[in-house]
Amino acid sequence: MTNRREFISTATLAAAGVALSPLAACSQEAPPAKAAAAAAAPKPFSGTLITRAIPSSGEKIPVIGMGTSGSFEVGAQAAERAPLREVLDAFVAAGGKLIDTAPTYGTAEDVLGDLIADSNARGKLFIATKLSGVTGKDEGLAQFNDTLRRLRTDKVELLQVHNLRDTATQIALARELKAQGRTKYTGLTHYREDGQAQLADEMRKHKPDFIQINYSPVSRGAEKTVFPLAQELGCAVMINRAFEDGRLISQLRDKPLPPWAKEVGADSWAQLILKFVVSHPAVTVVIPATSKLRHQVDNLRAGTGSLLDAKQREALIAAMA
Repeated sequence: MTNRREFISTATLAAAGVALSPLAACSQEAPPAKAAAAAAAPKPFSGTLITRAIPSSGEKIPVIGMGTSGSFEVGAQAAERAPLREVLDAFVAAGGKLIDTAPTYGTAEDVLGDLIADSNARGKLFIATKLSGVTGKDEGLAQFNDTLRRLRTDKVELLQVHNLRDTATQIALARELKAQGRTKYTGLTHYREDGQAQLADEMRKHKPDFIQINYSPVSRGAEKTVFPLAQELGCAVMINRAFEDGRLISQLRDKPLPPWAKEVGADSWAQLILKFVVSHPAVTVVIPATSKLRHQVDNLRAGTGSLLDAKQREALIAAMA
């Protein structure tokens, strides 16, 4: 069993709220072998996404968000952006909200801003971006103003200090912008386990609304200090690198799913990994990135049904060994 099956069928696209392309529409006339494969494919996304509250406000957001690093770093050609339009439309149709980006993710902010504007989806979304790679208040403010231009908006929901660069100055700027109504929440980020001790120190100093960190069944360092501290301080937790940059997906690709996967409504390894991540009580949202509709629907399905209990979490960890 593969972990991410090809299932862009007419039913899948319709359920995701995505307009049918000529190629997808022709799938109804597929040869018998392809029709049989489509019949055996997982059912389309349906249901309601699980939500978690942001501790500092009580506002609820779905546990499955999406990232843009890599996936949205494309050019201006319509052919390059068309798959991303489908990914975004499916996300919005499913009730997804949080999209994470950064000014240092190549063209991601420009592409995201254009696609959101074209789809009139801005009011439905929770945009998280960053003060990234800058030093000093003036650089940070200039970058933020450029970010708003690129995203084609006048404010964002979350402004994070990326990878703890010039943290004191940039978090102070983020708080000024929050007071002005140009962002709703502030945050701190990192993406490696060797940065978690520093992240914990900065969390204690600045008590942000959000923190973002890496976490997966094979990278569980955040469980030791960062997660308990986030719960103590009332910080929402956003998770990056849940698939270890795709390594876990490749590792598990040819392995059969465990029998208990059916108990939690999962029919792919990707769903099990995401369910593992959001089953930790400290986690608010996970942000897998993809440029493929079938993967987006797969990711979204992880946010429905049951999450993993303690025994299932241990079983998944063992499967990665």
